[in-house]
Amino acid sequence: MYQIVAGIDASEDRAAAAADAITDLPLADDSARVTLLHAFDDGEEGSVEDVPSVRRARDALAEADLEVTCAGATGDPADAIMERADEVDADMIVVAGRKRTPAGKVLFGSVTQSVILGTDRPVFVCSAGEVL
Repeated sequence: MYQIVAGIDASEDRAAAAADAITDLPLADDSARVTLLHAFDDGEEGSVEDVPSVRRARDALAEADLEVTCAGATGDPADAIMERADEVDADMIVVAGRKRTPAGKVLFGSVTQSVILGTDRPVFVCSAGEVL
């Protein structure tokens, strides 16, 4: 079975883009196990299943008959994504990047960039089309 880890933040648009990208993959027999990972901010509480963006991605993937697991983490989102990918021996990591202005890139950093540079696994970057 093909293992995918998808980083899901609070944006429902980016969650939908990630789910669409995964369901559009040319899987040989449409069998894949997808782990949706949401990194909570320090002090944030709740179940990962209660996060609207996670529910949106989960529902879209389940509708496509893909096996979906939801997981939560705290701390740095990029580190959490890469750690989960290592735990499940993921074949691919999926992240929905944000389009940023040059100033935005300097000020805010990039989870997507950190994942791309920090892993040896293939990383599929999709976009929800927003500019920050």
